[in-house]
Amino acid sequence: MLILIAGPYRSGTNDDPILIRQNLDNLEAAALPIFRKGHIPVIGEWFALPLIHLAGSTRIGDEAWQEIQYPIAHRILEKCDAVLRIDGASKGADEDVRIARERGLTIYYTIEDIPNA
Repeated sequence: MLILIAGPYRSGTNDDPILIRQNLDNLEAAALPIFRKGHIPVIGEWFALPLIHLAGSTRIGDEAWQEIQYPIAHRILEKCDAVLRIDGASKGADEDVRIARERGLTIYYTIEDIPNA
């Protein structure tokens, strides 16, 4: 399965780059266990951040950032089979889950719930 890992990225950070990095680290911590179960993990920021840079973004939340950050996850969901929603308050991740449910995707809340491929 292609599994989107959804959780806080910007939420709760007040745009502090250290806290944002910690949130990305938390998202990425789920990737290797998912891979080892035989699946392909994906995180929206892996795609969004390089594109945001190329689009000329100069700060979090600017026009280029808004154009890409959340829409890319929604496009990725069109290709995914499931979502892993990790802990932490996040409107963006909650929206990813809502969209995934609408599309009939499986939502997991722990890595242990994800079956081996």
